[in-house]
Amino acid sequence: MANTNHYYYDPERCEFVPVHYERKKRTLHNLSFWLINGIVLASIGIAILSYSIGTPAEIALKAENQVLLDQLEVTKSSIVDLETRLNTIAELDNEMYRSVLGLEPISYEERMAGTGGADVYSEFDLYSEDASEILRWTASKLDNIERRLNIQKLSFEEVKAYYNENQERMSHLPAIRPLSGILLSGYGMRVHPVLKYQRLHEGADFRADIGTEVFSTGEGVVKFAGRRGTYGNLLEIDHGFGYTTRYAHLSGFAEGIRAGAKVNRGQLVAYTGNTGVSEGPHLHYEVRVNGRSVDPLNFLFADITPEEYQMYREISENNPMSMD
Repeated sequence: MANTNHYYYDPERCEFVPVHYERKKRTLHNLSFWLINGIVLASIGIAILSYSIGTPAEIALKAENQVLLDQLEVTKSSIVDLETRLNTIAELDNEMYRSVLGLEPISYEERMAGTGGADVYSEFDLYSEDASEILRWTASKLDNIERRLNIQKLSFEEVKAYYNENQERMSHLPAIRPLSGILLSGYGMRVHPVLKYQRLHEGADFRADIGTEVFSTGEGVVKFAGRRGTYGNLLEIDHGFGYTTRYAHLSGFAEGIRAGAKVNRGQLVAYTGNTGVSEGPHLHYEVRVNGRSVDPLNFLFADITPEEYQMYREISENNPMSMD
């Protein structure tokens, strides 16, 4: 049966004449119409999607860029950690190595020399805002770390040269821990546990059970070994070059330890106790330079890591009380 819903104009007859399709041709005509329209609409859709979210190649590139940005964020965290470690080493260098050896400390300004100034990272402005920001930050930090490492290297070379030129003095320095106990309280103003008022705590307190071995922290000569006031049993060693150390609240002395006896660094000299005015069993350890007490933590450079030094420093600063 023919369909008559399409027309064409016949100029000879001057009228519209219905087009007669067979069913098969009509079906093919409709399919062609919808197929062409479908292709057109799909093309428009693809164009819109490509414009809004990018081509497959662009999508892959964006994903790759995001991975790189994520990796840079991880690198950023590592750089921050490295800076923290470098700060600890610099503090250790100034407060321990250079201070003990009598060398001038390196100021913060000197250690940060060369930072700032002209913008040398403008090349990163070609990238996206996020990428540019993190690339600038990373490049700046790495340049700064490189400069600081060079300065630290020069400082250590100076310390090493001084050490090599002063071997005798170095062997006499009280440069190791007097025992393996945990630090309880450090040098500075502290509340006395018995007297209950704040006063200068002239040493460091190490926790230790009664009878724990105590070692000389440097070569020297025993200046005093006996009972002395609030110290209880006290051992005092003269290391020469103006340095003396005191070990207090002892339960006893090692064999042969008496005034005039020579001792070596690391030699067993006494045993911890709880004598004198003391809150409990521990070792009170002092370092004195020309008769004046100084912070013992600054002398423990021969057997302490930067991490241990930082831990000791935090304990010292955060504990407001002493053991004696």
